[in-house]
Formats: sequence, C-alpha cells, structure tokens
Amino acid sequence: MFFISFFVAEPRYNEESRNEKIKFGRRIFTSTLIVGILRIFISGFLVYDFLVAIALPMLVFVLYKIFVNAVNVLTNYYEKMVFTLEEIMGAAIMLTIAVCCLGELQIFSFSIRNIIAIFIVLVLGWKNGALVGAASGVTIGVTLGIIAETEPVIIGAYAISGLIAGILNRFGKIGVIAGFVIGDILLTYLQNGGVENVIVFKEILIAGLGLIAVPKNIKLNIADIIGDKHLLPVFTNRGLNKSKETAEKLQEVSKAVEEMANTYNDEEIDLKEKNKQIFITELLNTTDDLEENILYDNVTNTEGKIINDIFEKLLENQYIKEQELIKIFANNNNYIVGFEDEEKTVKNEVKKMTQAINSAYRISKMNFIWNAKFKEEKRNISSQLNGVSRAISEIADDIKQDLKTEIKNEEIYNTEKEAITRLLKEKQILVEELAINKKDEDRFIVELYIEQSNKKDIEKLILGLLEKQFKERFKLKEKTRIDKQKCDKYTFISDDKFSIEFGQAIAIKDGMTVSGDSILNTRLKDGKYLIAISDGMGSGKDAKKSSQFVINMLKRLLDSGFNKETSLDLINTNLLNIGKEVFATLDIAIVDLYKGTIEFIKSGSAPSYIKSKKKIQLIKSTTLPTGIVQNAKAQVTERNIEDGDIVLMCSDGIIDSNIEYKNKNLWVKYLMEDIENTNPQKIADIVLNEAVDNCYGNVKDDMSVLVYKFQIGDGPF
Repeated sequence: MFFISFFVAEPRYNEESRNEKIKFGRRIFTSTLIVGILRIFISGFLVYDFLVAIALPMLVFVLYKIFVNAVNVLTNYYEKMVFTLEEIMGAAIMLTIAVCCLGELQIFSFSIRNIIAIFIVLVLGWKNGALVGAASGVTIGVTLGIIAETEPVIIGAYAISGLIAGILNRFGKIGVIAGFVIGDILLTYLQNGGVENVIVFKEILIAGLGLIAVPKNIKLNIADIIGDKHLLPVFTNRGLNKSKETAEKLQEVSKAVEEMANTYNDEEIDLKEKNKQIFITELLNTTDDLEENILYDNVTNTEGKIINDIFEKLLENQYIKEQELIKIFANNNNYIVGFEDEEKTVKNEVKKMTQAINSAYRISKMNFIWNAKFKEEKRNISSQLNGVSRAISEIADDIKQDLKTEIKNEEIYNTEKEAITRLLKEKQILVEELAINKKDEDRFIVELYIEQSNKKDIEKLILGLLEKQFKERFKLKEKTRIDKQKCDKYTFISDDKFSIEFGQAIAIKDGMTVSGDSILNTRLKDGKYLIAISDGMGSGKDAKKSSQFVINMLKRLLDSGFNKETSLDLINTNLLNIGKEVFATLDIAIVDLYKGTIEFIKSGSAPSYIKSKKKIQLIKSTTLPTGIVQNAKAQVTERNIEDGDIVLMCSDGIIDSNIEYKNKNLWVKYLMEDIENTNPQKIADIVLNEAVDNCYGNVKDDMSVLVYKFQIGDGPF
C-alpha cells in the first residue's frame, strides 16, 4: 500500500534544510490504516480489533516522526549547528529508548541506564537553558516511565531537575550539575520527606563527571529558541513567527507547572484518622515484646473499639492511666479479673501495657506535628508553583500582545523609520535594523542596531532626529556593544513628563546596630519607578533580613515580568515557607512619570500622605502584613500626579511614636499641613525629628521616612 501510493501521487519535497526531505508521514499513516481495516473485513472482528486498527497507524506515525527528527541530530551533530526543538526531543527519545535496552544492567550497583538518561538531560540543559532542560526532562522521564516501568514521580524528578539545571546553566557545568541535584532533593523531600532519593545521588554525580568531560565547544543550538543567523530576529517576520512559537511554548510550560502544582494539592483527608493510624503503627512496634501480655490481643486489634477508645482518651489527656485502661476494657465487656487482688501478675501486665501505650503516643505525637507541617509546606509549594504558572502564562500573553503591537507599529511608523534611516545614512551612520514600538498611551521605545563607528555625538544626532520626527522629548535608556555582530544597540524611550525629587531619613531603635526597616527607590526596566518601604517583624538583624528579602524579591519579580498581584503572592508564600514566624509590612508606590500616575500597594503598612497644595490625602491599609496568612490580599489605590504634589511614606515607628492622639495617623497629617517647606529632604528630617521628640528623645522603634515631590518638566533627581 505504501509503494502503491507513489503511483497515485508524486511525493512532496521539503526545503533542503528540513529534516524530513520527503513527506512520508501521511502515506505511512494511510497505508497502515487501510491494511488494518482490510484485515478486519477479511477475518471478522471485535470492537477491540477495530480500536487497535485505528490506534496502530497513530503509533506508527508518532514513531516515524520521532525517528525522522532524531536521525538528523544523530547523523549531523558534528556538521549542523542549529537544530529544531522537535529534532532535539526526537533524538532524546531515541537515545532513551536505546538506553532502555540495557535493562537493569549495573556496574558497582549503579544503573547504566539511569546514568546515561541523566547525562542526556544535563547536556541539553547545559547547552540550551531552562525550557529545553525541562522539556527534555519530561520527555526522558515519560519514556523511562513507559518502557522501563518506573514510578510516575520519576517524570516529575527529571522535569524539575532538568528545569533547575537549565536555569543554572549560566554558571557553567557545575551550575547545571548543582541544579539537577537541587531538583532531585526537592522532589525527594516532597515525595517522602527526604527518606530515600528519587534519583540516586551518586548516579547524578557520575553523569555530572561525564558532563564535565564534554568539550566546551560542542555545538547544540536550537533554532526554535535561539536564532543566531539573523542580526535582529525579533524584528523580522521570521522572528515574529519564532516569538509566537516561544509564547506558545511558554503557555505549555505554564500548564506543565500548573499540573505539577496540582500534584501537591492532595485531597483533604481526616487528619484525626491519619494521626490515629500513625499511633496504631507505633503501638504495634512498641508492643512487639508483649505478645504474652493478657491485654495484647485486644489492644492490638486495629479494627476493634478498644483501640479507638484508647486513642480518644489519649487525645483528651495526652496520656492514659492504668485505671482508665481497665475502665475502657470494662466498657467493651472485657473485664480484667485480679487487678484489685494482691496478686501482682495482673497488675504488672496492666502496668507494662499502659507504659507501652503512653510511649507509643509520645513518639507518634511528633509524627502528627511533622505530618501537619509537611502538608502545610506542600500547600505552600503548590501555591508558589501556581504563582509561577500564572506568571509564565501572563508573560506569554504579553509576548503575543507585543507581537500584535509590533506588527501594527510596522505599518504605522514605516515612514518615520525610512526617514530616520535615510537621515542617519547622510551622516555616515549605517542603520542595520530599526524598530519603533508604542503601546496605546504608553511611551515610545525605539531600538536601533548601528554599525560600529568611531563617529562622535551619535547619541545626540539620533535624539535630535527622534524628537523632530515624533515631536516629543526622548532620552537614551541603554547602549550595548555587540562585538560578535560588530554593531551597537541603542534603546531610546520617550522622556518623562514629570521629574521626581527624593528625601529620606531613618533612625535605628535604641540598643540596635541596624534598622529593621528597608527602603527601595529604583527604576524598573519598563521605565516606571518602584518606591517601597518594608518593616520587618521585630528589630535588629532578623527584622532587617526579612524586610530586605521582601524588598529585593519584589524588585526581581517585577523586573522579570511578573505582575504585582503574582509577585506579592509569591513573596507571601515564600515567607510562609520559611517555617517560623517571619513577616514584614509592604508599602509600595509604582510611579509612571510619563503618564503621570502613581499606584499605591499596601500590605499591613502605615498610611501614606499626599500633600496637594494645602490639602492632605491619606492612603490607608486595612490588610495584614506579608507572610502571616495564606492568600493575603494587598490594597491597591491609584491616582493621577499633579505638579507640586508631595508624597510621604513611613514605617510604623513614626506613626506609633505619638501617644497624644487616639487616632495616631492624624499627627503626621496635621504636621504635614503646617510644614511650609517644599524640599523633600527637609520635610523628611522634620517628621523624623518630631517623631523622636514624641518619645522624649528616645528611639523606641525603627523609624523610616521617605518623601518625594513631583514637578512638570526638568528638575533635580
């Protein structure tokens, strides 16, 4: 049937660069399906035979695709520098299938199959990063699960280990090996509390030694993710297609992470019943040497009512007395004769059994606590993974939206692009690529790749041209030299319409060397300002550690593309995961000086004060600090900026310093109304000094004040 198909229709040829030179997939599927159906009609069939006849062509087609993708990598890896993701995955599956033929072959009790599988994931994660590391981990884990009949947790172990190994590939081979080990430890801890490794640690180290032996100059680039044949792949049509593929792959990774999160959300089970089973297990261990005891059979009857009554009594009093044990037996029509007599034998038997029961309960109580804690940690990890899943999905949606914007901008600003390119060429400045982007009411972002030149005042020339073309002020955001491509990348953005001036003042609690408050004032990658104060629990180094953690993590997450809600959720669950009472307030302001807006985000923090002319507005928080409860919600308030507005943010130490007012928020409000000075630093100093005076010169708590003022146009920064 397969060869007859060539007489029916000519085969279709692909491009020379494609792995599948002639398209055989449909022919193979159709041929196998026809033969299967003919066989059924000739010999008679059951429903099972019909299902097999349909399933078999699908399986053949999948295996054909795996083979045709794998062959290209396995035969040309010395020559071809760029492979598709499908080719890499196909090769990984083929190698894993081949490795599975080794079966349970071991050398010095180490599985050769496992070592080679780990080695493949390490190499792919090392060369191509987190996405390929995770994808290859899932692929190899699933293949081992099907062929070698390994446990399902192996899939998760390879996936997470491959993901972390890929993330740490920036630190070289050692980072990749360490990442794989971290992933294995994480899955081991979640699976069985660290009792037995999911992937044998020594096998990882042996595979790691193999990775270290791999030459650094080996080529294994992936075309779908890293395109190195074009100077500006992100702005070409082909680059747009690749960005679409990347967005789709991010969505798939998001789904995979969400599924991992769901594995940690165990169905709710009766905690009391679970604790009872732990107690019974421990009781059976402690009564091993009491088989001759007259109470043994009834106490160790796990289905009987006596063991249930004993457990209820232990829950009530945390221990059981001999008389209480005898009473439980009597209530269940089991009377212990001779306990009140002078005969010591029965008394000794009851005493020994009572001691064994109390000992078993004391030991099992530690397991109750551990299980509850373990379950809580699993819930927190699930929450974190869900947060990461949402963030990845949001980034993928942003990429798709950016693509639509870029395509739209290509048409709208084509005239400006041509004009800028032509005018710069007249100045002997050669533009190799130019992109103009603008989202709705957002600022312009202009990126130019210019041939390296010693010509002076290039930045000034470009700024002049941009301002002339768009009738708007611009500034240089970033300049990067790309030596490999012998060009310079310039990124210009629309200049801010407002300027901002800062002032801050702090006082450390008496007796402490460091403040528990942390202040952040920085510009994010999207051009907005992040201003934040975090007040850690307590004071001193421990409080500083928690507030600094919250502040630094917030900046990293926002800069990475996570939205503010997801960022705060991840910070909250991270603090909960620390395992002890660690929490911190968060007072955040995100300022857009181009649009003229400010967004306040508060989590258990002191109020903020906005002085607009003589009027004072309070932005209050009714939420709990970060790290206290699950699913903590921040309070968000947004308003427009006006020329001359002054904003004051402070920690609780400032507010609580005054004991005269029942509503302590008011004393700062009245003070702000009375201050005539508009210099932010002077205002910060005045408020701090007044707070210290409220405490008669003593600093009873860490105090932090941050003041900033907005002005239209140029101003001090």
